[in-house]
This record gives sequence, C-alpha cells and structure tokens, in this order.
Amino acid sequence: MTATEPHVDDDPELKQLYQDFESEHLNPLWTQLGDLMPMTPTSRAVPFVWKWSTLYPLAQRAGDLVPVGRGGERRAIALANPGLGGVPYVTPTLWAAIQYLGPKEVAPEHRHAQNAFRFVVEGEGVWTVVNGDPVAMRRGDFLLTPGWHFHGHHNETDRPMAWIDGLDIPFVHYTDTGFFEFGSENVTDDSTPDVSRSERLWAHPGLRPLVGLDAKTSSPIAAYRWEHTDAALREQLALEDEGYAATTEPGHAAVRYTNPTTGGDVMPTIRAEFHRLRAGARTRPRRDVGSTVYQVFEGSGRFVLGGQTRTVGKGDMVVVPSWTEWSIEADTEFDLFAFSDAPIVERLHFHRTYISEGA
Repeated sequence: MTATEPHVDDDPELKQLYQDFESEHLNPLWTQLGDLMPMTPTSRAVPFVWKWSTLYPLAQRAGDLVPVGRGGERRAIALANPGLGGVPYVTPTLWAAIQYLGPKEVAPEHRHAQNAFRFVVEGEGVWTVVNGDPVAMRRGDFLLTPGWHFHGHHNETDRPMAWIDGLDIPFVHYTDTGFFEFGSENVTDDSTPDVSRSERLWAHPGLRPLVGLDAKTSSPIAAYRWEHTDAALREQLALEDEGYAATTEPGHAAVRYTNPTTGGDVMPTIRAEFHRLRAGARTRPRRDVGSTVYQVFEGSGRFVLGGQTRTVGKGDMVVVPSWTEWSIEADTEFDLFAFSDAPIVERLHFHRTYISEGA
C-alpha cells in the first residue's frame, strides 16, 4: 500500500477488489514488492552456533533410546535454524545433522536423489558402503555419497562413532525433485579395507585413469583423506613463510575439494572446502550471496556474525546465511571444514561477494 493509495476500508470498491483477488487465489504485487524484491538478500535463516559439547551428549542419549533400522533408517539429528520456523534445515538450501552409530550397529542401505557427504571430526571404525564399495571413515576424512547411490554404514568396533552429514534436502524438497528407494537390510559388502576401490582408481594426485574419461556429475572419489588435506594446508603456510604467494590472506591457507573429471565442485549442489588460520590471523569482513556452514575441526577462535562475536572450539558448527557480514579470528591454529550452496548460486549467476577493506 502506497502513501497516496486509498485505505481499503475507505473504498468499498477497492476492498471488494482485494476480496475478489483472494477468492481467485491472486496476489497483487504492489502490496508485497518489498518482500519479494528486497534491496539486498534478506534470508529468514539467522546466524547461529551449535556447540559440540551439547550436540554429542544429545546424540549419545539418542543412541541409548532410538534404534537404527528399517523405518527410521538413520540416527541423524538435524540442525534446525531458529529463523526457519522449526523446519529441519540449517539454511534454505542445506541440511546438516550429527549422525550417531553405536557399537556393532548397521544402518541399512537406501538411496535418494539428494546429494550427501560425511565429515568426521573424531573417531574411526565405521565403514560407509557406497554402491557396494566399502569406504573407511576416519578423523578428518571428507566422504561423498552422490545422489542416487545406494549407501549404508556399519560399525565394526565396540565404541560408538559420530560424524556430520550434509545434504541438499531443502533445495530438492523446494524443487519437487526428490526420489527415495530402500536397499539391503544390511550392507552389500561388509568387508573393511583400508582403501576403497574408488580411491585406488582415482585418488592419485595429478593422475587420471584412462577409463571413464567422460565428465561425471559428481566426483568419483569416495573419500578425501585427512593426511592429504593436512599436507596441502601445511605446505601453503610453509610457502608463505618462504615469501611465496600461496595463501588466500595472510596466515590463511585454504583448499577446495574437487571433482577430478571436471575440475569443479565435488557435487552439483554442494561445495566443500577446508580452511586453516594461523594463531592470531583474521579474515577480512565479507558478505556472500549463498549460505555456508562451518565445523571447527581443531583449535579455537571467534566468528563475527552480523556484528555479534561467538567463540567456538572443536566440533562446534556455525551457519552463515546469505549476505550476512562475517569474519573469523583465530586464537590458536584454527582448522575449519566448510560446505555451501555455491554451485547452485554460481550456476544461476546469482553470486556476488563484498569484501571490506578493513581488517
């Protein structure tokens, strides 16, 4: 309603017009332009921090009380952004959860259109079986389950294990593109190899097998191992010490997990990166179109989110909604795993970033 437009209650014909709009399921643009086309992105999601010291004990309690099996499928506890009205979404496009598997438990196989990954902040002894390929899960590993790949998990130890899941569930739900199918009640291969078949074929730096030369929608590498991630970050900072341009900002090393068949992101809807800041380093404040979720892998520091400072440590999870101003400050050496919806935003040519000149 504009300042010069008659008030509905003062104009019977205008009032009737709006009533007729409503009865015919119509909605006039002029009453909602500010909501539909804001001057800048105004996400309903809010910046938020989930503490690992709270998440893990709750997952343990769920492990004692909630079985894993056909029906429930997974003991996964979704992070529900407080700004999104109770839906189990961490952002409007991304889903994140802590998944907990008890000693000797098996999560049955299924597949779905949604793309998924696992990231392990601590523990080992679980294998995820992806399209029949057993993949060991260990601390610091980033593991892929692309859409429509059958997958299940089995814990071979007498100890529980937890990790984070990331999926594009909200985006798939919004676009009505989801499919789901049950698989084996157990897993199709319960062996426990140190190295998966996909890694044996694909995970050799700078080398590509001469089979399957076509570009693949998602990376064929099932697991990106911590020892390689750690070495890449360590060498970036060493090169910086030697005076070479190797870091994104002073004291800030970063890598992106990539699809070796395209050089692009590991999956069509999800980008994954790992960042390491030296003690005392800080990033410049910035805003990005698109949402990012971080998990602290090691160390301690602070996120400044929309002017509010939050101290975080190992395991804590942080959501940065679209166009929120944010920056990071490291107290110790600070390792951060990150995933985002950047492939969607960039493919649609909606990407935009503003980086402040201030420190």
